[in-house]
Amino acid sequence: MIYRIFDIFFLFFHSALTLFNLFGWIWKKIRLLNLLTLIFTGLSWFLLGFIVGIPGYCPLTDWHFKILEKLGKHDLPNSYIKYLADRITGFDFNANLIDNLTLSGFLIALIISLTLNLKSYFKQKRKSNLL
Repeated sequence: MIYRIFDIFFLFFHSALTLFNLFGWIWKKIRLLNLLTLIFTGLSWFLLGFIVGIPGYCPLTDWHFKILEKLGKHDLPNSYIKYLADRITGFDFNANLIDNLTLSGFLIALIISLTLNLKSYFKQKRKSNLL
């Protein structure tokens, strides 16, 4: 029973974080937080992934998949996004396609978030210099 609760928790939390990474830059008040979560995601995927020897490593995926294994689910994909897409739709998506879409979405969101945060920073700096 407890593993089922953890499964639901990770399903909602990890999915919400993923959506926040992709679209959090839309709201001006939380853009900096969005940029920080994108940076931490990138550090996890690339730096932590390099350290543990798994490119694209995410501790949330690792923990969630360990819970799913306790629930008897095996042959899980390497990617949480593929797992989520398969789970929601019932289809078996191509892993390479999902990985490419995931990386593209991440990079697009990072570029937008970084651009908007830098724009706000320089606008604020300009405003403070005028005072």
